[in-house]
Formats: sequence, structure tokens, C-alpha cells
Amino acid sequence: MSEDTAQPAVTSRSVAKGLGTTVLARLGAVVEIVAQPLYVLMFGLAGYGLYAVLWATINLLENLFDLGMTSAMQRTVPQSASDADAAAALRTAMLWGVGPCLIVAALIAFFAADLAPFLNVAAKDRPLVVPAIQLFVWALPLWAFVEIATSAMRARMVFGAEIRLRIVWEQIMRLVFAGLFFAGGFGLKGLFVAHLCSLAITAVLCVRLLRRYYVFGELLRGGRGGETAKNTFWAGLSILPSNVIARLFGDAPALILNLILPGAAGAAAAGLFTIARKLSSVVQLVRIAFVYVLAPLAASAERADRAQVADIYAYATRLIMAIALPLAAVLAAGSAPLLSLFGHEAKIAQAAVIILLFARAAEAVLGISLPVLQVVAAFRHQLTASIVGVIVAVIAGWLIVGHMDALTGVTLAMSIGLVVMGGIPMLQLAMNEKLHPFDHQFPMVALRGIGITLVAGGAALLAGRLPDAIALPLIVLLAVAAIWLSLRFALPHADRASLGKTARKLKLI
Repeated sequence: MSEDTAQPAVTSRSVAKGLGTTVLARLGAVVEIVAQPLYVLMFGLAGYGLYAVLWATINLLENLFDLGMTSAMQRTVPQSASDADAAAALRTAMLWGVGPCLIVAALIAFFAADLAPFLNVAAKDRPLVVPAIQLFVWALPLWAFVEIATSAMRARMVFGAEIRLRIVWEQIMRLVFAGLFFAGGFGLKGLFVAHLCSLAITAVLCVRLLRRYYVFGELLRGGRGGETAKNTFWAGLSILPSNVIARLFGDAPALILNLILPGAAGAAAAGLFTIARKLSSVVQLVRIAFVYVLAPLAASAERADRAQVADIYAYATRLIMAIALPLAAVLAAGSAPLLSLFGHEAKIAQAAVIILLFARAAEAVLGISLPVLQVVAAFRHQLTASIVGVIVAVIAGWLIVGHMDALTGVTLAMSIGLVVMGGIPMLQLAMNEKLHPFDHQFPMVALRGIGITLVAGGAALLAGRLPDAIALPLIVLLAVAAIWLSLRFALPHADRASLGKTARKLKLI
């Protein structure tokens, strides 16, 4: 690595280049979706529900006790003047992100017997709860390390480095280990051990990748002070509340359902919500890919020219709308055959799946404003959406839950808060920074995209009435076709051309 000299212009092509490799990197989420039916088959819905609750808890704790260090590096590393500054940011993130997680993991392991009664599980799984907590809690520091390490690579604008980690090691190896432990008679404990094994391997590979993009000599030589270290620490703390609340929307419903429903019903409900969330994460993948790319690019563009930020913000919004809306519509219309993969009990979650899919699509279109807000606006503005979103979700839950089944009610309340939280940063950017993504090209993109979405959704409804063996591949084909039609006929030529070789191979131009 060498000292930065001149910053190249950040354009829609910059977004598209990073997006392609980032989508591949995040396809681990798709591998995870494919793995879920196998986990349910091997360990049962209630056993999978216990695993889902513990992993949701790990995710929530990691987002709280990493002190926002993953997001902080997206702001400070792209603006670093030298390799030493970048190393200082990484060193600070590792110290304050992994250190607290180690302490918390040790405390939870010590008090596992006192915490176990809070979990509702099937009677046959009750003896496993305490040892499962004592073992699985060590995923917390491992996960914090992996999250910070991969964030450090993204902050260097190396978007594709996660591909092997997220797909091969973190997901596929987890599934392989789980299958081997299940075959070896480990039972549900094998799933927890498999998860730890896959995280440990991923962490080792992260170190190898970090050596390519950071100067380890600078990492080890420097002290804990310095301007970059201070900026990274305070940037993390400022983003921490919004990060924690965003994670609450993803994982807290599984915990709430487990707490309010007794015994095996609580474990099964948590498992069903997790299944619904995993299916909706196909749409969420679109937003996450753009967020990963846009955050460091917006930080770099803001350093050079605010107009570049406006251009890539508008471009990303158009592209997200063209992909997320038809994808959500087809999956929602075909949700019954998709849920059949998880067994007959999973069909109870159909309403939750449909609600989450459309909520994630709305969040994808609106929520791309958040990474822009994080790098161009004052820190205090980032808390507004999180606080209002939680208040709206709590009020909605108070009004809704009790008038319908718990799973659907909790999911609907969470989804309402999620959409509100996604829309507020867009309003803040428009009002405070005079930035919005709705240029003269947007109305035509929206109209054409909605038309294609309606047609594709109707076709998927018809396909869903066919036998599952025929319906499932047909729904996948319809989703792919709907996205292609939307990209080809809804987006302007310049947007399609920015996709480069991909656009030519897919006949988009």
C-alpha cells in the first residue's frame, strides 16, 4: 500500500463495479437460506428455534458491544491520508470492538445457569440449554472479529474479498460440519459446534486477507492515540445506537416470541420467524450490497465533491427500485411453495413472510439514504430515525399484537417500524443537506418498474397453484425474468451501460 495522492471521481460506474463483487460476497445469505430447511430436517423446528434464539442474541450483543466499530471504519478509513492512519483506525476498531465482546462472553458463560430459565424450549431440549449457552457464547468475540475484519476490507474499497469467507467458509463449511456432527450422533449440540468451527476458520482467513490491504507493521507499531484513532472511536459511538436498533428489528422479534410463548411453542415461533426473516433476506441482500458499496464511496466522494454524492445516491436508488420491487412481489406471491421446503409446520409463517418481503423492499428503496447520511451529515442526525422507528414499532405492537396471532402481529409491528426508520434519513438528507435521489429520471423508472412488478406478481400467483415440484423452479425463473425485464425496460440507458460487461452479457444494452 502507498500514500494516497489524487482521488479519482466517484461515479455510477464506481458503484456498479463494487456492487457486482459485493453481491457475490453476500450470496452467503442465499446459501444460508438453502441450508435452513436442512437444519430444520436434522434438528427439528423446536431445536432449530433454540439455535435461532441464541444466534439472534449473539447478533444483538455483538452489535451493542462492538461499539459501532464496523460502521466507524466506513467513515474514517476512506478518508485516511496514509497507511499509518488506516492501520490506526483498524487497531482502534479491534481494541474497542472485540475486547468488550470477550468480557461479555466470559460473564455470560459464568452466569449461564441463571440465564437459562429465560429461554422457552421443548422439554427434551431443556438439559441442553446451559451447556449450549456456555459453548455458543464464544461465537460472540469470534463474530465481532470477523465483522470488523471484513468491514476493514470494505473500507479499503476491496468489495470482493469477502466472497470466499462468506460463501465457502462461513456458510458452506457450517453446513458441512453440521451434517457431519449430526451423522456422528451429536444431536442439536452438533449445530452449535459446527457454527463455532465455521467462525473460527473464517477468523483465521480474515487475518490472511487483512495482511494484503493493511500494513501490519504500522498496525503493531502505533500507539492508541492520534487523530484517526479518536475519530474512529467517536464515529463508532455515534453510529452505535442506530446500528443496535437496526439489529433489533432483525433479531428481537425471535426473542420476543420466545419469551411470550411458553415451552416448545416459544421455540417453534422463534424458528418460524427466523425462517420468514431468512426468506425475506433475499430482498434485504439488495439493500445490504448497496450499503456496503455506497458507504465508503460516499465518504470518498464527499471528500472531493458533494455533486458526486448526489449522482451516486440517485443512481443507487433507481437501481434498487428496479431490482427489489419485482423480486419481493414474485417471492411473496410464491411464498407457499417456498415455505413447503421447511415442512408443513412452516406454512403458518406465510403471512409473516409476505409482510417482511414488502417491508424489506420498501426499506431497500428508502434505506439507501442511511449510508449517505452517515458520511455527509452530523453524527447527531443519525439517531433520529432509529429512535422514531423503535417508538413506532412499539406503539404498533401494542395496538396490533393481541388482535391476531403472535407471529403475524410481532412481524407486522416490526415491519412498520422498519419502513419508518428507512424513510426518515431520506427526509433528513433532503431537508438538512439538500440531497435527494429523485431526479428527472426517477418517475419513469418507478412507473415502468411497478408495471413489471404487477405482471410478475400475478404470474407467480398462478405458478404457486401448481404442484410444489413444478412451482418452485418456476418461481425462481419468474424472479430472474422479472428482474431482467425491470433492468432492461425500466432503467435509462446510461444506468444500464454503467454495468459494463455484465450489461452486455445479459443483453441489457
